[in-house]
Amino acid sequence: MTGAAHRPLLQVSDLAMRFGGLLAVDGVLLSVMEREIFAIIGPNGAGKTTVFNCISGFYAPSAGEIALQGRSIARQPSHVVARQGVVRTFQNIRLFKTLSVVENLLVAQHNTLNNNLLAGLFKLPSFRRAEQRALDRAAYWLDQLGLTALANRAAGTLPYGLQRRLEIARCMMTGPRLLLLDEPAAGLNPQEKQELQQLIRTLRCEHGVTVLLIEHDMRLVMDISDRILVMEHGRPIVTGRPDQVRQDERVIKAYLGEE
Repeated sequence: MTGAAHRPLLQVSDLAMRFGGLLAVDGVLLSVMEREIFAIIGPNGAGKTTVFNCISGFYAPSAGEIALQGRSIARQPSHVVARQGVVRTFQNIRLFKTLSVVENLLVAQHNTLNNNLLAGLFKLPSFRRAEQRALDRAAYWLDQLGLTALANRAAGTLPYGLQRRLEIARCMMTGPRLLLLDEPAAGLNPQEKQELQQLIRTLRCEHGVTVLLIEHDMRLVMDISDRILVMEHGRPIVTGRPDQVRQDERVIKAYLGEE
């Protein structure tokens, strides 16, 4: 975790989420340092995506605190959380399938382009400058993720692995501090998984992005993560380095069961 700061970028304390009579998440504690790659793992139904939804503002947690660099973001709506630098992908890809690849990236800049209705309506210089900055940024991230040759293709016509890359590129258009990846390796072949690992490392090392991910591919998780939180039945059972987690009896029990 080279160059990581001592102060957590993200701090989650005693997080709980209740849906009616169901306590889906309870007592979740985690702290993610700057430029760290932190994974949340656990069997299906462990509450991983619920934690993501609370952090990213899609759910308002029933209890607990979520802080970004010491400032509370708990119970703020998702668009407000995103403006503070927390962006995410989803387990099921959510691209605008009929728009082109480059148009999908420009959509991520709508806050910049639409910040002044009159400037846009009359194509004033301030709007044209913002529009050019968005185009330049889109060109940059198309190049960084190897999508330049596909810029004018409809997003829905791309192979699945490239749609995953496009979704990450769209997140990067906003200049995130914290990137939440929800099962980014789902549906990828072994070569694409290797490329995904390299991409995540590049985002951390070259662009200073902190990554929090949910993933079922244990080989990828163990290879890429600095630390891992393991959850079961909505509660955390262990947090540690990959080598610690791999050998922890509670983790083995959660995944393999016991007689």
